[in-house]
Amino acid sequence: MNRSAIENFSCVIYNVSLMNCTWQAGRDAPGDTQYFLYWQNSRDDDEMECELYIKDENGRNTGCRFKNVRIETQKSYFLVNGSSKDSQIQFYDEYIQLYKTEKLLSPSNITVNCDETKDDCIIQWQRPQISHSNKDKCFKYEINIKYKDNPEGKTIYTSIQEGGNSHTFQRSNTRKKYLLKMRAAGSACFVSPAWGEWSTPVEFGNEEIISSSESILLVVAVATLLVTIVAISFCKRTGCWKAAFPQIPEPKNAFHGLHDTNPELMESKLLSIKSENEEIMLVADVLK
Repeated sequence: MNRSAIENFSCVIYNVSLMNCTWQAGRDAPGDTQYFLYWQNSRDDDEMECELYIKDENGRNTGCRFKNVRIETQKSYFLVNGSSKDSQIQFYDEYIQLYKTEKLLSPSNITVNCDETKDDCIIQWQRPQISHSNKDKCFKYEINIKYKDNPEGKTIYTSIQEGGNSHTFQRSNTRKKYLLKMRAAGSACFVSPAWGEWSTPVEFGNEEIISSSESILLVVAVATLLVTIVAISFCKRTGCWKAAFPQIPEPKNAFHGLHDTNPELMESKLLSIKSENEEIMLVADVLK
């Protein structure tokens, strides 16, 4: 079996009117084989050869770039011929429904308006631009929302909507900022059913804001704490704490330090103190 025809032929339309078609050389094709692509967009169009080939490192054509491509409801016809000095090259042909190969752009002009007195946010957008339809009903949309402070985290809200160009999102937290992105796919008409590109994230919502009164209280509390810490540190260094709160002296104990004395000496001192007290009392009586 002659396996010199190209393999893995595929085309993709992007940016509304650009198209790339690529292929691989046949596994049994001679090394000098060169390929040429011809296509016919519809039965009413003339057959045209590729104007801008994609080449590999050996100069062999392995693809083609097209501009100003118009998607028709009819299938387009593609033919790839080959030539070689050594043998005859088998051709490859295929009919393709071009709209199925289109990589859709993301929805455009995405806006989010939130009602500050409610939890509702209205998301609005415009359908992706395509060359062959201007109907909103031809699309479905996927909406993906995350918290701004955790963009790599879990999605907190997702929804798929058929047609239309607006959607209502109810916030679970009105003091958070959110990131929203969208993509589209064909739902009807002749629009690619594959999901297209994600939009650039759109930021909406409010950051958690501390009120002015709360801010003042917080500043006062922090200032008071700092002053207290500084005062305590200063008093520890200078000793002003002792001056401000002096220790109250304890009553003098007449017998302090006598516990280690001789018992006989202690008894003698007690008798002496008693005798002195009696003499003082006698003198007092005489004076009376």
